[in-house]
Amino acid sequence: MEMLESFIKGTNDLLWSKILIIMLIGSGLYFSVRTKFVQFRMVGEMFRLLGEGATADKKGVTSFQAFCISTASRVGTGNLAGVAIAITMGGPGAVFWMWLMALIGSASAFIESTLAQIYKVKDGDTFRGGPAYYMEKALNARWMGITFAVLISLTFGLAFNSVQANTITSAFNESFGIDKWVTAIILALVTAVIIFGGIKMIAKVSEVIVPIMAGAYVIVALVVIGMNITELPGVFVLIFENAFGLREVAGGALGAAMMQGIKRGLFSNEAGMGSAPNAGATADVSHPVKQGLIQSLGVFVDTLVICSSTAFIILFSGLYTSKETDGIVLTQNALDTALGSWAGIFLAIIVLLFAFSSIVGNYYYGESNIGFINENKVWLNIYRIAVVGMVIFGSLASLKFVWGLADLLMGLMAIINLIAIALLGKIAFAALADYQKQKKSGKNPVFHVNNIKGLKNVECWGNPSDNVDESKSNRKFKIN
Repeated sequence: MEMLESFIKGTNDLLWSKILIIMLIGSGLYFSVRTKFVQFRMVGEMFRLLGEGATADKKGVTSFQAFCISTASRVGTGNLAGVAIAITMGGPGAVFWMWLMALIGSASAFIESTLAQIYKVKDGDTFRGGPAYYMEKALNARWMGITFAVLISLTFGLAFNSVQANTITSAFNESFGIDKWVTAIILALVTAVIIFGGIKMIAKVSEVIVPIMAGAYVIVALVVIGMNITELPGVFVLIFENAFGLREVAGGALGAAMMQGIKRGLFSNEAGMGSAPNAGATADVSHPVKQGLIQSLGVFVDTLVICSSTAFIILFSGLYTSKETDGIVLTQNALDTALGSWAGIFLAIIVLLFAFSSIVGNYYYGESNIGFINENKVWLNIYRIAVVGMVIFGSLASLKFVWGLADLLMGLMAIINLIAIALLGKIAFAALADYQKQKKSGKNPVFHVNNIKGLKNVECWGNPSDNVDESKSNRKFKIN
């Protein structure tokens, strides 16, 4: 085990030190510029569409439910334990780099989710899709899609779910003294019931849990901020000074803050990783850009709201210099310092909701990709059993090993997806132009395959012969 952990650590250091950081920042900046910073100028439209999706009455998965599935996966241990680890290992400056990754990464989130909508496929009365699907259909690279599908199934269904389970059992052991074996068995049984119920059950569970858990946690964080409002300017100064190594003597301080902030930021908001598009593809919307915008908003909610809540709680407590290596225990201790012993119990319950919603959301990402590799239900059931088994394993495994494995698989997955969306970004740019043109003409944007000239292998947006004469269409956007 020690040899394996050493190998994982060495590979992670190489992967994260330059390669992935350059790709994440570079792609985020490129997509921001090419879309004219869609993540900022269309924020109002994002909220409007989210409200529209929340009131929609559809047989399949609504855009709001798809948003909740992806948020359920995003908002988990990365927002609690992950932020704590980033601050203790990289210093308060890591928070700045998490913010930066959300601001530029949300453009990448828009691109990948718009592409997932364009290339989604029918799955009964719902849809499924994601990077594996647009790699096969748009790049004609099924081998690339299968590679990605295997990685995301391992990363989310198995490794990340181990992380979520580990956090739940640690929190309940710390707050209530409950043996980890007991929590592991109960968690595995409930997980099995939901994941065998399919995407509609997952969507309904996420739709209920996500608003409650996020709202409750943010309210508590606002209470802590309110109690320490006079110290708030000092906390911002601390973050920015540490972000650029202004207060450190050691030359590696800036690098540590950047690496931890970017790594944990990606783990939390998943922008560019290729995970959230699997949820975004399930939504029944009239235009792919609608869900692209909604999924982009999810990055802001995750990092600028939830992660920031954890960061402020820890920084106000002064425990960011602690040697505690268990992130969730550190966050519990910080809340205890601010609000008293009851706060640790509250956090244990919030952890259960955060992490469990992530488990079912993560599971679905794997399910969608198992279906891409092979539609035989036998493979899906084997995968489901493996997920339940990894929930038990993660509940009892060492935190260091679990986080290291998750980081490694996440990095490999992100690199493949970033290459794909860099090659296919022009299609999303054309879809955005089409959406904006229809909006300016006063229409509710509706997409058809002929709206973008040269678009091929699209299953769910009509056939080239359907209703639209391409030679006369006034809504053609050439891909160039």
